[in-house]
Amino acid sequence: MIPTVIKPQSPDDVSAMVVAVGAAILTMIIVAALYLGREIFVPVALAILLSFVLAAPVRLLQRLHAPRALAVVGVVLFAFAIIFALGSVIATQLNGLAGDLPKYQATILSKIQSVRGVAGGSSTLERAAGMLQDLGKELDKPKAVAPANPLTGGTPISGVKPVPVEVLQPDPGALESLRSLIAPLVSPLATTGIIVIFVIFILIQREDLRNRLIRLAGSHDLQRTTAALDDAAARLSRLFLNQLMLNTGFGVLIGTGLWLIGIPSAALWGILAAVLRFVPYIGSIIAAAFPLALAVAVDPGWWMLVWTAALFFIIEPLVGQVVEPLLYGRTTGLSPVAVVVSATFWTALWGPIGLVLATPLTVCLVVLGRHVERLSFLDIMFGDRPALSPPEIFYQRMLAGDPTEAAEKAEQFLKERSLAAYYDDVALKGLQLAQSDLDRAALDRTRLARIRDTVVEFVDDLSDQEDGHPVGNERTVDAEAVDAVEAVANDQPDIPVLDAAALAEQFRGENAVLCIGGRTMLDEAGAIMLSQLCRAHGVGSRVEGPQALSTANIFGLDTSGVALICLSYIGLTSPAHLRYAVRRLRRKLPKASIMVGCWAEGVTNIDELRETAKADLFATSLREAAQIVVSMAQGQAGSASSVAEPVLLASA
Repeated sequence: MIPTVIKPQSPDDVSAMVVAVGAAILTMIIVAALYLGREIFVPVALAILLSFVLAAPVRLLQRLHAPRALAVVGVVLFAFAIIFALGSVIATQLNGLAGDLPKYQATILSKIQSVRGVAGGSSTLERAAGMLQDLGKELDKPKAVAPANPLTGGTPISGVKPVPVEVLQPDPGALESLRSLIAPLVSPLATTGIIVIFVIFILIQREDLRNRLIRLAGSHDLQRTTAALDDAAARLSRLFLNQLMLNTGFGVLIGTGLWLIGIPSAALWGILAAVLRFVPYIGSIIAAAFPLALAVAVDPGWWMLVWTAALFFIIEPLVGQVVEPLLYGRTTGLSPVAVVVSATFWTALWGPIGLVLATPLTVCLVVLGRHVERLSFLDIMFGDRPALSPPEIFYQRMLAGDPTEAAEKAEQFLKERSLAAYYDDVALKGLQLAQSDLDRAALDRTRLARIRDTVVEFVDDLSDQEDGHPVGNERTVDAEAVDAVEAVANDQPDIPVLDAAALAEQFRGENAVLCIGGRTMLDEAGAIMLSQLCRAHGVGSRVEGPQALSTANIFGLDTSGVALICLSYIGLTSPAHLRYAVRRLRRKLPKASIMVGCWAEGVTNIDELRETAKADLFATSLREAAQIVVSMAQGQAGSASSVAEPVLLASA
């Protein structure tokens, strides 16, 4: 039996495990504290979020030369007066609705009978429901228990009826009545008072609180801390003000529409719709359920139900899909999944209040993650910015063997940028990530072959794309996705597309340009992209793999009609490899021009490579290489050296 050898863990692995366990314990402690201390944290959270809403009116009054204390107190009292007024309207409407509910019983019963008639009478489900109701009635019947006879040892005496007993409470005094009246109001009034006091002090001491937060977060980095606080304040202020205006307008439209339709207590349902719309995704559905149920109870027919449903189905998509994107834009910075997860989490912690506060609280966490490096996972998990950059997405799709999604992303990019720009800024950078994995032995030959084959399919999917700047379609793709890639100068002229008549004699064949991968299949993938760019500009080309440069294969290489050879390299190339590759090609094709394309970023020995390669041309981007090919194919260069000189100067 071979003994099992357990590899000891390194100190780095142990420290990483300790950090992970500590983070998990700290997270559980924070969650438990939020749950157990919800009676304190909920009013504080509400006060902080209300202060963001009321900060704008306070600043407006201060600009009108009102004292800060007076402006703060006035704005807060006015805001809570509106809240209490809405509460009284809700209470009045609810009392009126409760008094009218018995009137609707006959309407509901008649509609149930009509639905049963349409459904074909007593069905199996109805019979089962009736049986369960009869069974429940039998089980709920109280048993008649005879009184026990103390003389016979507890045996009931037949024929003796129980004596009814009625317990009468003493008449409560005035103090007890007052206590019973005030007791249910103590907790809400206390919570409201705490919120009012917190809001007032937060607005009055706003600058002092900001300075204290900066001190706690780290005064050694004032720039980052100030940026985080400003970002959070701006996002939350815009979020709440926009939501307040939009949801108020939504509630007014719903209330007015329900009043015109004839739904009782239309003001109540309008206020409820405005409040519930703060709840993402399901708030409007919940708000619509009550008026729909009331429409069934009020109208003997079905038209009131139809009009009520149409009102919600028209206004909600109009507000959510048209007005809201125009008003919000990308204000919240949350992904849709983050909204759902945060709503579930905060509702489990704090109940209905947590559901309303879920979005703004998560926005705070995302902003914190964007400015604090150790909390960057919060931005990755909940933020709306792409989790992977365009080059990383390209590389990941090549690894997965999925050219379709990569082509879809490329087509979005090509709505605003040229094909050469996409290859240089996205595809080649993705291949450079693959080269980094290859250098550290993280890629085997099977995965390299998969990447190369997927690039072939991907390039074929883009074969009908033209290489030019799009016209009349500005800023149609995600702004952050475009900003994530390196910008290309907009004043660069488009590379012309040549027809057969414009081609020089030696470039009129289908194999005029031979693109060869230098060392690996990744280099071959770069050669495939360069070959497609040549064909997109009217110059024939074909591709060969790195095996074509070996001594055994180079003399069997088909070179008929080749006027230019392009060597493609993704990784950092040694001067010796370049020199021997160029020397072999010189012996094979003495009359053809040779261009070396080194697509790697951060090449420190670029001058050494250029000097020792002894190639006619040198390019560091696919766009530059395509310009050289088109210039030579037009016959504008009398010799290779005349083209090489300006290119070398531009690259130096």
